[in-house]
Amino acid sequence: MPSFFPRTTVEWRLEEPRAFRRLSLSLVEMALLTGAGLRLYRVLAMAYASQHWAAFAGALALGVVVLVAMLTAHLANYPTRQWAWRAPAFAALEAVGEMLVSLALIALGHEPDGSARAGFADWLPMAARVLLTRGLILCAWAVLLAGILHVVRRTLPDVPDEEEELARSGA
Repeated sequence: MPSFFPRTTVEWRLEEPRAFRRLSLSLVEMALLTGAGLRLYRVLAMAYASQHWAAFAGALALGVVVLVAMLTAHLANYPTRQWAWRAPAFAALEAVGEMLVSLALIALGHEPDGSARAGFADWLPMAARVLLTRGLILCAWAVLLAGILHVVRRTLPDVPDEEEELARSGA
Protein backbone atom coordinates (compact mmCIF):
# COMPACT_ATOMS: atom_id res chain seq x y z
CA MET A 1 0.00 0.00 0.00
CA PRO A 2 1.44 3.39 -0.90
CA SER A 3 2.45 5.73 1.85
CA PHE A 4 0.56 9.02 1.64
CA PHE A 5 2.61 10.57 4.43
CA PRO A 6 6.26 9.71 3.79
CA ARG A 7 8.81 9.95 6.58
CA THR A 8 11.23 11.96 4.46
CA THR A 9 10.41 14.95 2.32
CA VAL A 10 11.56 15.33 -1.21
CA GLU A 11 11.33 18.56 -3.10
CA TRP A 12 9.41 18.11 -6.29
CA ARG A 13 9.53 20.79 -8.89
CA LEU A 14 7.04 20.69 -11.64
CA GLU A 15 8.02 23.28 -14.19
CA GLU A 16 4.94 24.74 -15.79
CA PRO A 17 5.55 26.36 -19.17
CA ARG A 18 5.11 30.11 -19.28
CA ALA A 19 1.87 31.52 -20.63
CA PHE A 20 3.09 32.30 -24.16
CA ARG A 21 4.77 28.90 -24.42
CA ARG A 22 1.55 27.16 -23.41
CA LEU A 23 -0.30 29.24 -25.98
CA SER A 24 2.24 28.44 -28.69
CA LEU A 25 1.72 24.70 -28.15
CA SER A 26 -1.95 24.94 -29.14
CA LEU A 27 -2.53 25.21 -32.87
CA VAL A 28 -6.16 26.29 -32.57
CA GLU A 29 -5.70 28.94 -29.88
CA MET A 30 -2.55 30.38 -31.44
CA ALA A 31 -4.04 30.63 -34.93
CA LEU A 32 -7.42 32.02 -33.87
CA LEU A 33 -5.87 34.66 -31.61
CA THR A 34 -3.42 35.61 -34.33
CA GLY A 35 -6.22 35.99 -36.86
CA ALA A 36 -8.44 38.02 -34.56
CA GLY A 37 -5.58 40.27 -33.48
CA LEU A 38 -4.35 40.86 -37.01
CA ARG A 39 -7.82 41.76 -38.31
CA LEU A 40 -8.29 44.31 -35.53
CA TYR A 41 -4.77 45.65 -36.15
CA ARG A 42 -5.47 45.89 -39.89
CA VAL A 43 -8.66 47.87 -39.38
CA LEU A 44 -7.03 50.29 -36.93
CA ALA A 45 -3.74 50.66 -38.78
CA MET A 46 -5.24 51.06 -42.21
CA ALA A 47 -7.63 53.72 -40.97
CA TYR A 48 -4.67 55.87 -39.93
CA ALA A 49 -2.16 54.80 -42.60
CA SER A 50 -4.43 55.21 -45.62
CA GLN A 51 -3.30 58.80 -46.19
CA HIS A 52 0.42 58.07 -46.65
CA TRP A 53 1.82 55.25 -48.74
CA ALA A 54 4.90 54.83 -46.52
CA ALA A 55 2.75 54.37 -43.41
CA PHE A 56 0.52 51.97 -45.34
CA ALA A 57 3.51 49.89 -46.47
CA GLY A 58 4.95 49.89 -42.96
CA ALA A 59 1.65 48.78 -41.43
CA LEU A 60 1.32 46.03 -44.01
CA ALA A 61 4.91 44.84 -43.43
CA LEU A 62 4.44 44.82 -39.66
CA GLY A 63 1.31 42.70 -40.06
CA VAL A 64 3.18 40.15 -42.17
CA VAL A 65 6.07 40.06 -39.67
CA VAL A 66 3.67 39.41 -36.79
CA LEU A 67 1.90 36.72 -38.82
CA VAL A 68 5.07 34.77 -39.64
CA ALA A 69 6.45 35.30 -36.12
CA MET A 70 3.37 33.68 -34.61
CA LEU A 71 3.64 30.74 -37.01
CA THR A 72 7.33 30.42 -36.18
CA ALA A 73 6.59 30.43 -32.46
CA HIS A 74 4.11 27.60 -32.99
CA LEU A 75 6.26 25.52 -35.36
CA ALA A 76 9.29 25.78 -33.08
CA ASN A 77 7.60 23.34 -30.71
CA TYR A 78 7.37 20.53 -33.25
CA PRO A 79 9.67 18.52 -35.54
CA THR A 80 9.88 19.62 -39.15
CA ARG A 81 8.01 16.51 -40.32
CA GLN A 82 4.86 17.90 -38.72
CA TRP A 83 5.23 21.32 -40.33
CA ALA A 84 3.74 20.03 -43.61
CA TRP A 85 0.29 19.85 -42.03
CA ARG A 86 0.67 22.38 -39.22
CA ALA A 87 1.45 25.38 -41.46
CA PRO A 88 -1.63 24.98 -43.72
CA ALA A 89 -3.82 24.22 -40.69
CA PHE A 90 -2.49 27.35 -38.98
CA ALA A 91 -3.26 29.38 -42.12
CA ALA A 92 -6.81 28.03 -42.32
CA LEU A 93 -7.53 28.64 -38.63
CA GLU A 94 -5.92 32.08 -38.78
CA ALA A 95 -8.23 32.95 -41.68
CA VAL A 96 -11.21 31.70 -39.65
CA GLY A 97 -10.20 33.96 -36.75
CA GLU A 98 -9.82 36.92 -39.08
CA MET A 99 -13.12 36.35 -40.79
CA LEU A 100 -15.05 35.94 -37.52
CA VAL A 101 -13.79 39.35 -36.43
CA SER A 102 -14.54 40.65 -39.92
CA LEU A 103 -18.12 39.43 -39.61
CA ALA A 104 -18.50 41.33 -36.33
CA LEU A 105 -16.95 44.45 -37.88
CA ILE A 106 -19.31 44.23 -40.86
CA ALA A 107 -22.25 44.01 -38.47
CA LEU A 108 -20.95 47.14 -36.70
CA GLY A 109 -20.33 48.90 -40.02
CA HIS A 110 -16.57 49.29 -39.50
CA GLU A 111 -15.06 46.74 -41.89
CA PRO A 112 -13.24 48.40 -44.80
CA ASP A 113 -13.09 46.82 -48.23
CA GLY A 114 -10.81 49.06 -50.21
CA SER A 115 -12.11 52.61 -49.91
CA ALA A 116 -15.70 51.56 -49.10
CA ARG A 117 -17.34 49.77 -46.20
CA ALA A 118 -17.81 46.04 -46.63
CA GLY A 119 -21.26 44.48 -46.51
CA PHE A 120 -22.33 40.93 -45.80
CA ALA A 121 -22.30 40.21 -49.55
CA ASP A 122 -18.58 41.07 -49.60
CA TRP A 123 -17.71 38.68 -46.78
CA LEU A 124 -17.35 35.44 -48.78
CA PRO A 125 -14.98 36.90 -51.44
CA MET A 126 -12.99 38.54 -48.63
CA ALA A 127 -12.76 35.18 -46.83
CA ALA A 128 -11.48 33.45 -49.97
CA ARG A 129 -8.91 36.21 -50.52
CA VAL A 130 -7.73 36.03 -46.89
CA LEU A 131 -7.46 32.23 -46.98
CA LEU A 132 -5.48 32.30 -50.21
CA THR A 133 -3.05 35.04 -49.18
CA ARG A 134 -2.48 33.69 -45.65
CA GLY A 135 -2.08 30.17 -46.99
CA LEU A 136 0.52 31.24 -49.53
CA ILE A 137 2.43 33.46 -47.10
CA LEU A 138 2.49 30.94 -44.25
CA CYS A 139 3.24 27.85 -46.34
CA ALA A 140 6.04 29.67 -48.18
CA TRP A 141 7.44 30.83 -44.84
CA ALA A 142 7.33 27.28 -43.42
CA VAL A 143 9.20 25.93 -46.47
CA LEU A 144 11.78 28.73 -46.22
CA LEU A 145 12.18 28.15 -42.49
CA ALA A 146 12.61 24.40 -42.97
CA GLY A 147 15.24 25.05 -45.64
CA ILE A 148 17.16 27.41 -43.37
CA LEU A 149 16.97 24.90 -40.54
CA HIS A 150 18.26 22.14 -42.80
CA VAL A 151 21.21 24.26 -43.98
CA VAL A 152 22.09 25.28 -40.41
CA ARG A 153 21.96 21.68 -39.17
CA ARG A 154 24.19 20.50 -42.03
CA THR A 155 26.64 23.40 -41.80
CA LEU A 156 27.21 23.82 -38.08
CA PRO A 157 28.84 20.80 -36.44
CA ASP A 158 27.40 21.37 -32.92
CA VAL A 159 23.73 21.51 -33.93
CA PRO A 160 22.18 18.05 -33.49
CA ASP A 161 20.09 16.58 -36.27
CA GLU A 162 16.38 16.23 -35.69
CA GLU A 163 16.55 12.43 -35.73
CA GLU A 164 19.27 12.52 -33.04
CA GLU A 165 17.11 14.78 -30.86
CA LEU A 166 14.10 12.50 -31.27
CA ALA A 167 16.19 9.42 -30.46
CA ARG A 168 17.56 11.09 -27.33
CA SER A 169 14.14 12.16 -26.14
CA GLY A 170 12.65 8.73 -26.75
CA ALA A 171 9.85 10.02 -28.98
